[in-house]
Amino acid sequence: MRAGFPDFRLGNVLATSFTATLTERQGNAVERIPTPHRLVDWLAVNGLAVDSCTTAQLDLARELRESIHAAATAVAIQDALPASAVHVINDRSAGGRAAAILTPEGKRRWRLSSTSRVEDALSVIAADAISVIAGERDGKLALCASPSCRAAFFDTSQSRTRKWCDMNTCGNRQKKARFNANKRKNTGSAE
Repeated sequence: MRAGFPDFRLGNVLATSFTATLTERQGNAVERIPTPHRLVDWLAVNGLAVDSCTTAQLDLARELRESIHAAATAVAIQDALPASAVHVINDRSAGGRAAAILTPEGKRRWRLSSTSRVEDALSVIAADAISVIAGERDGKLALCASPSCRAAFFDTSQSRTRKWCDMNTCGNRQKKARFNANKRKNTGSAE
């Protein structure tokens, strides 16, 4: 990883992990792929290694990220899918050359075209988003309960009532805020 950049938030679902490259959307936003090289890093960490990335390709990636987030948000709040988001997701899905391959361990991996273009990696991410948004997986899309975050995440908990995109960040932050508020309240009433 390149020094000086915020850590990636990684999850089990490629599409929602990709939307987490922009966090704290309702507060002080944190851009986790601010440069083309940082997108190359994120793709490599997620098994989609590419040779290089241009500024124009980074723009395509960010447009896909925001389209996935808009569509996932619409599903989570049971609203109509935004037509512009659907258009971008479909275009990115069709715009690459990637193939699913089966490893000797029985896992699915993606093989990008021989030139390993960013567009190929984006097509894999878009296809994953389509699978999640279309309801083809066991789980549901939800939005983080943190008022500063509001990240879309895929809830696979048994009860489908998960509140936080990540318990180690947003969940702990909210629990700490509640604890401090109770502490101040109890200190004030003891005086």
